[in-house]
Amino acid sequence: MAYNLEGRLLEVCNCRVLCPCWIGEDPDFGTCDTIVAWHFDKGKIEGVDVAGTTIALIAHVPGNILQGNWRAAVYVSDNATPKQEEAILKVYTGKLGGPVGELVKLVGEVVSVERVPITFDVQGGKGTLKIAERDRRRHDALQHGVLDRSRSAGIRRQGAKLPLEEREARHRSQHEESQRAAEHVRLQLLIVQRGGSK
Repeated sequence: MAYNLEGRLLEVCNCRVLCPCWIGEDPDFGTCDTIVAWHFDKGKIEGVDVAGTTIALIAHVPGNILQGNWRAAVYVSDNATPKQEEAILKVYTGKLGGPVGELVKLVGEVVSVERVPITFDVQGGKGTLKIAERDRRRHDALQHGVLDRSRSAGIRRQGAKLPLEEREARHRSQHEESQRAAEHVRLQLLIVQRGGSK
């Protein structure tokens, strides 16, 4: 294999405490909004040492996680050299195959790839993950697409058959559910940042 990597994983999502996605079940709320990050404690990719670097994905999973079609923004830690970044992206775009290549087949669309400051720390089973975004508009576009798609999915499928009042009521209900899901993600991130664990 062209790479050998060892490190740590941090993940948080808007599912309940025991995320069903990890065992191939459907997300608790029908879709899953997640942040997954890998920090490389040691390892080489085609001879390039990538120890000390991190890659993170902020992703929307539209249904069962194993069905793919994830929509993701990709972040590489800004301490990576251009050669390290190129090597890491070769692995995480599936170009070098292997187990990571199988995983990234689940990603259907990458909306952006950015170099940003990333704080990744795990101590005694508790983790901290912070991703500093340099282009807020890209994150807003991803979040807007996620929330809009979640809010309007039911209306697009059935709207023509529903009276206006019922469509508006359903829209409000789905909007409130999306807002609760988004707030859950924010709370989970605070838990991670403050040293809690999922």
